[in-house]
Amino acid sequence: MSQNRGSVYLVVTGAPPVLRIDEFVTLLSKQGWRVSLIATPTAASWIDLDALAAEAGCLARVTARPPGEQDSLPTADLVIAAPLTFNSLNKWAAGISDCVALGVLNELLGAEIPIIAAPCVKALLRKHPAYADSVERLTQCGVVMLDPDAVTTRAEDGLATFDWTQILSAVTANTSGESSTGSPSAT
Repeated sequence: MSQNRGSVYLVVTGAPPVLRIDEFVTLLSKQGWRVSLIATPTAASWIDLDALAAEAGCLARVTARPPGEQDSLPTADLVIAAPLTFNSLNKWAAGISDCVALGVLNELLGAEIPIIAAPCVKALLRKHPAYADSVERLTQCGVVMLDPDAVTTRAEDGLATFDWTQILSAVTANTSGESSTGSPSAT
């Protein structure tokens, strides 16, 4: 059993790597992270959140809780946005919170919690001026932005998928100074 690393919010959007998000949830869990998966409505329509939550033991959220209802998500020690679409990345950088997933990303951007983003954006869309501006803005806010070419591969079916171990390496590199509870260590 791995040590308790803390709580990670895994924010997923509607890009093909989300179809294999269970692989990443398993890797994070094996590393000792308690995973809360927060999906955009499109991502949620592509995966079975209830089955994923039951199999992996993670919490899953798509919609906001009604006013007065206690939120069951633990406090985040780390946020990972993967996969992150062109649309969601640009909305996030612009401060648009039109779904719970983007609301979480916007709220936690200033919370001094490590945030790692893995865009799944076609090379042609990365030439759009909004993409570079959004990446720059989020990077200036402290987001660790992974190179899509470094983490994206093609599955046997031809769809884009992620090399989840590459993203896990980024998690390890950006949280290595943390204690067993996921909080920054006092040194």
